Amino acid sequence: MDHAHGHSHEEHQPDHRRHGNGHGHGHGGASWATAARATLHCLTGCAVGEVLGMVIGTALGWGNVATTILAIALAFFFGYALTLRGILAAGVDLRTAVRVALAADTLSIAVMELIDNGVIVLWPGAMDAHLSEALFWIALAISLALAFVVTTPVNKWMIGRGKGHAVVHRYH
Repeated sequence: MDHAHGHSHEEHQPDHRRHGNGHGHGHGGASWATAARATLHCLTGCAVGEVLGMVIGTALGWGNVATTILAIALAFFFGYALTLRGILAAGVDLRTAVRVALAADTLSIAVMELIDNGVIVLWPGAMDAHLSEALFWIALAISLALAFVVTTPVNKWMIGRGKGHAVVHRYH
């Protein structure tokens, strides 16, 4: 309480939960919808990279380990690229945009890749399934869906603390 003016300290502080637009800009928490949108954005880049990596690795006759490494690398590349596209469109310089994308997406993509690839490795026969087999696509779809479910709370936590995609939203 500011006794000289009769006001509490809290009256002078913005209430990010009330004034925010649900993007988690403040540290008052993020909505599940905002976290889900951020995770879906991440999932899109990861899925493109995963599938492209598997197609390239298979076409080149690479083994499971090399193909998986390529798929993970491309998942990170496309995840970052989608974020970079939006930040650069806002007029941010490339160096700043890269730093923002790395800060915003690294943990999210890492969790998503860990879950996604973990499911594929543990699913009997999935690592050896070919692109033309239903098992390949079913295991991939389920692994990405599970990765989405696990990564959404991570993104909610990060956005609620002004991290992750909350950083990206400052540039929109």
